[in-house]
Amino acid sequence: MVLLRYDPPMDPPFDVLYQDDSLIVLNKPSGLLSVPGRDPVHYDSLSSRVARVYPTVQVVHRLDMATSGVIVMALHPKAHRELSRQFRERETAKCYYAWVYGNPKQSAGSIDLPLCCDWPNRPRHMVDHKNGKAALTHWRCLRRLEDRSLIKLTPITGRSHQLRVHMLSIGHPILGDNLYAEGEALEMAPHLQLHAAELEFRHPRSKEWLSFTAPAPFDMT
Repeated sequence: MVLLRYDPPMDPPFDVLYQDDSLIVLNKPSGLLSVPGRDPVHYDSLSSRVARVYPTVQVVHRLDMATSGVIVMALHPKAHRELSRQFRERETAKCYYAWVYGNPKQSAGSIDLPLCCDWPNRPRHMVDHKNGKAALTHWRCLRRLEDRSLIKLTPITGRSHQLRVHMLSIGHPILGDNLYAEGEALEMAPHLQLHAAELEFRHPRSKEWLSFTAPAPFDMT
């Protein structure tokens, strides 16, 4: 098992992008868990902080601790059921940006590789064609520098660590990834350079199509 230090950012407690009587949309910082971990030292999380102000809040989906960006939570059971259904049925739209190590040979592509937990080394995940669950990611290269590339990532499925493992699988780990990057790729950034920049879904009550964005906490130029 890989042991990671947990020292979450404290200010502000949470950053609200939008809130009404059905849902709350937040911009999660890198380094903060989406939900409490099993160990008491990992209780502090985005959902536990939000629950202090909105006691009825329910988690709909998660972002990795090291990933920043847009996340939605429900404020009552009916909204939770409908939002969860949209994520389960893949009716939402998500867009991520990441700086990866090196330059991909192609300008765009798709990665269709099944994933599962690497139990001896959890929380790491791995490609496993026998036991893994289907995972699909579309990617496009937006910018190339000498030693890195800015990639737009569109996950079709929502597996744990999907984007991180998929980019590693094609030889371009995400910079600053303390689980999957090594050497220069790990040292080139102070933390994971992966950001959930856009999230779209239908409002659980009005059925209006909603779109939310949050700026990346790292330089994209």
